Amino acid sequence: MVKYLADTQGLAPAEAEPYRYLIEQDLNQVESFDPELAVMCGRCHSSARFALQRRTEAEWEHLVHFHLGQYPSIEYSLYGRDRDWLHLALTQSVPELAQRFPLESESWAQWQAADKPELEGRWVLSGHMAGKGYLYAIMTVVADKKDYYSLSLAGRYANGESVSGTGKAVVYTGYDWRAQLQLDGVAMRQVLAADSSGNRLTGRMFQKEQELIGMRITALRDVGVSQLNSVFPSHIRRGRSQTLLLTGTQLSGEIQLPAGLALEEIVSRDKNHVAIRVHAAKDATTGAAELRVGPAILSGALVVHERLDALSVEPAYGIARVGDNGGATPKVQAVFRAVGMDFGPDNVAGTKDDIRLGYIDDASWTVAPWDAAAERDEDVKFTGKMDPGTGVFSPADAGPNPLRKRSTNNAGNLKVIASYRDGEQDVTGQAHLIVTVQRWNSPPLK
Repeated sequence: MVKYLADTQGLAPAEAEPYRYLIEQDLNQVESFDPELAVMCGRCHSSARFALQRRTEAEWEHLVHFHLGQYPSIEYSLYGRDRDWLHLALTQSVPELAQRFPLESESWAQWQAADKPELEGRWVLSGHMAGKGYLYAIMTVVADKKDYYSLSLAGRYANGESVSGTGKAVVYTGYDWRAQLQLDGVAMRQVLAADSSGNRLTGRMFQKEQELIGMRITALRDVGVSQLNSVFPSHIRRGRSQTLLLTGTQLSGEIQLPAGLALEEIVSRDKNHVAIRVHAAKDATTGAAELRVGPAILSGALVVHERLDALSVEPAYGIARVGDNGGATPKVQAVFRAVGMDFGPDNVAGTKDDIRLGYIDDASWTVAPWDAAAERDEDVKFTGKMDPGTGVFSPADAGPNPLRKRSTNNAGNLKVIASYRDGEQDVTGQAHLIVTVQRWNSPPLK
């Protein structure tokens, strides 16, 4: 039934694309949305949740009445009691929703008429997992019947850890890939989208019960031509040598580097990877570099830089939730990554010449009180533990804690700090982490 509805009344790729972060369970996002709809609708759930729906104006009106019947307090809670909520919802929000998210659209009509690709084949996959680094893997997909597939995956993380497993996938709406797989005993999910050619998949792979423990991945299908998929690490400093791993398909041609980068050694290679030792000259041009292997070109994935000026922590605002302790609701971890920044020739943060270097896997992680109240309440002591090597925060148990003031629970307000020793300089960055209570209502789209 779900597949039938997705195939006949789903979303075209262009309609879903701006909000795929919600579909892909990339949850710690700060949305930027129309202020009125964000207040009227997005105060109780993400704004992407309604933006991923399509209805006639009458159906949007029915939804408003359903909300009022199902959740009578909607008119009395925050941003409801300060306005005539029902009147505004019916006279302003409904017409706006119907105009922006109608049941019928040109994008959907065009997608319904388009040929839908089959996705069997051999795929080269790459991503980045916090605590383990970059992943390079081969995913083999076999068609069981139309839109249903078996798959196997085998690869290796940058830290040397191998990974392998098998699973099953279903494709909805002709492009939306959903897979369940076991990787070395860990239940994983893939939520990916195929491009119009059917030869490129992008999205996320994550743990079944811990959606934030995962990675954004890109996969290219081997169609017999030379293609470059990724390079990692994604940065090289002027005046230094670095081993780079390039991944792709049919990589048998000559390796060509831009001016300022010199090939020192080919460490290893086959048709899906090339590991090379590269030296960047002291006067190499900073910024995005173009790499070539035969006719395959990869632009913008590798940057040349002068220095490491700062760390940016992603996400800038995260949420973890207490759980377990005999209850039915598990803990929800939070995951942070450190991203290197070079402020560019002007050496000023936040200007156009800033260079994003990519992930800095050797960063160290700590937490601190966010403010005076958090320090007074000893939030660092009670809320959970930060893994100093991975950036993964595991919250404490749910329930009242008799050791805390008024026996409150283990919620708290923390500062997440990433640190990296760069020569004689300590480079740091920080983010905000809220450790809060369980979420009792957990719909598929938050």
